[in-house]
Amino acid sequence: MTEGSSRSPHSSSFSLRLVVIGVSGSGKTTFAGQIARKLSLPHIELDALYWEPDWQASSRPVFRGRVQAATAAEAWVVDGNYSQSRDIVWSRASHLVWLDYSLSRVMWRVVSRTVRRIFSQQELWSGNRESLRGSLGRDSIVWYALSNYHRRRREYPALLAGEEFEHLTVYRFNRPQEASRWLQSLLQPNTAAPQ
Repeated sequence: MTEGSSRSPHSSSFSLRLVVIGVSGSGKTTFAGQIARKLSLPHIELDALYWEPDWQASSRPVFRGRVQAATAAEAWVVDGNYSQSRDIVWSRASHLVWLDYSLSRVMWRVVSRTVRRIFSQQELWSGNRESLRGSLGRDSIVWYALSNYHRRRREYPALLAGEEFEHLTVYRFNRPQEASRWLQSLLQPNTAAPQ
């Protein structure tokens, strides 16, 4: 693992394969989409590859096959935390961005996002929509975000310290302002990404 290498991720001398991770509600999809748009790269949402209609999970072989096909390209931006595809995505990635925000920030975001999606009836992956009923139980995204927050924060440093992923250039941001400054640096072709 290399923390914030001076090698610019927008250099034309190599192909950028970047994965954005973080707990639910950290803004992975939004941030990955912004990077992809700014650099004109494909944006791959792991949620879109995982979820089937009626909130049914795809089988492990189907999901892994979709991830393998999507990440076979020379350059991309992926967002998501699925452990069952981590070996595929992280091993193919060149850079990793970890949105490591406070529990209060991510809980505010996940609750407000859930409420917004319920009332707007925003269509998500495979035609799924969040519902009031689905947001109240132990299977809700709000509960999932809360119950997995500390586990993810313990898990990521251990994974990133291992030999398997030492090739990754890692950017860990504790505040959205840090991530925004880094994102803006991607637009400046003759500067290195901030460390």
